Amino acid sequence: MPVFLTTSEPGFEEDFRALLVAKREGAAQVDDTVADIISDVRARGDAALIELTERFDRVRLTPETLRFSPEELAAETAKVSSDDRAALELAAERIRNYHARQMPEDARWSDPEGAELGWRWSPVGAAGLYVPGGLASYPSSLLMNAIPARTAGVGRLAVCVPTPDGVANPLVLAAAEVAGVDEIYRIGGAQAIAALAYGTPTIAPVDKITGPGNAYVAAAKRRVFGQVGIDMIAGPSEILVIADGDNEPDWIALDLMSQAEHDESAQAILITTDADFGLAVGEAVARRLEMLERRVIAGRSWRDFGAIITVRDLDEAAALSDRIAPEHLELCVAEPEALFERISHAGAVFMGQWTPEAIGDYVGGPNHVLPTARSARFSSGLSVLDFLKRTTIARMTPQSLRAIGPAAVQLAAAESLEAHALSVRARLDRLNEAPDE
Repeated sequence: MPVFLTTSEPGFEEDFRALLVAKREGAAQVDDTVADIISDVRARGDAALIELTERFDRVRLTPETLRFSPEELAAETAKVSSDDRAALELAAERIRNYHARQMPEDARWSDPEGAELGWRWSPVGAAGLYVPGGLASYPSSLLMNAIPARTAGVGRLAVCVPTPDGVANPLVLAAAEVAGVDEIYRIGGAQAIAALAYGTPTIAPVDKITGPGNAYVAAAKRRVFGQVGIDMIAGPSEILVIADGDNEPDWIALDLMSQAEHDESAQAILITTDADFGLAVGEAVARRLEMLERRVIAGRSWRDFGAIITVRDLDEAAALSDRIAPEHLELCVAEPEALFERISHAGAVFMGQWTPEAIGDYVGGPNHVLPTARSARFSSGLSVLDFLKRTTIARMTPQSLRAIGPAAVQLAAAESLEAHALSVRARLDRLNEAPDE
């Protein structure tokens, strides 16, 4: 059973805090194992990838077969139905259009002292995109990672997707085709992250790695950060629904289960102003759990981490929501815009009862790679900005250097950095010798 809480009852604050700090990550100590894998790939390159892929995915590869060939890709993507391809293309178009609007503009201007200042945006040279395989094999994830990278102008996209027992997911490979990716490697886990970060004789290194994965992938991304950039360390999925009593309980139950079915460690929470409605949603979840294909996974998630919280009003709901800082937030209330104005921390917000979170996973347009574990308090979902770098620009004129240079000399001297001060002073002295410059 999920936790049932009511803000007006004694002990609520203690119980709510326990809900916030409940550990949902896997208990396995994976970091030492990941460190060994990364070291092995750095030392032995392709040979380590081949050995580890055979051990973990039961696939025997060679340096020549680490990468899908054009012929293999064509054969696999030909298995995709026309309806599935049409859905992929619709999703890709909407994701592309949304992310194109995120592209920032370069800027240059002259300030009152005559200095020319500005910035220029440019893409990273190469990005590595990790796509889970096996049970958690999602073509939508590939679209959400590859399309922002392409939109940002990244020239080389290297995709790693494991193929347990040698079985590829044709829809994932079709998504790569739709997104304009053709460099795809059949490797996964921490070894894939190590290969993308440090390179091997077959796989050239990248500058940025994005994409979700299991605990080993997350630990590997932590370890290679600094050698390469990463998007985020994603934890188990989560959803918070704020709903009033004027909703269909079964719809809300399905929205909650849409995240619970991802992972036994996922978290689904309902906050409602109507206690009877909360009970009705709980009953609807119980009915749905008898029918869902992934009912074992969803059931354990709901049992161990689910919650239904009754609040006095929507102000209280907004305050609790900000403390949770959910990955996904649905506002199923009469005036979602007004409630949204009171909320500061959420990865993605879905407005009104006709906007289920699942739309955002596929065809809404915004990215579904989002901050988890309360990190929406300080971070954002994946965007084109994750694949761009901002280079600042400054150009002094003799006049602007005269105006602001003495302050630089003063501050450098205060910091006891003599060469800093002298590098500016030398130019000022020259200007003083030729005051008309």
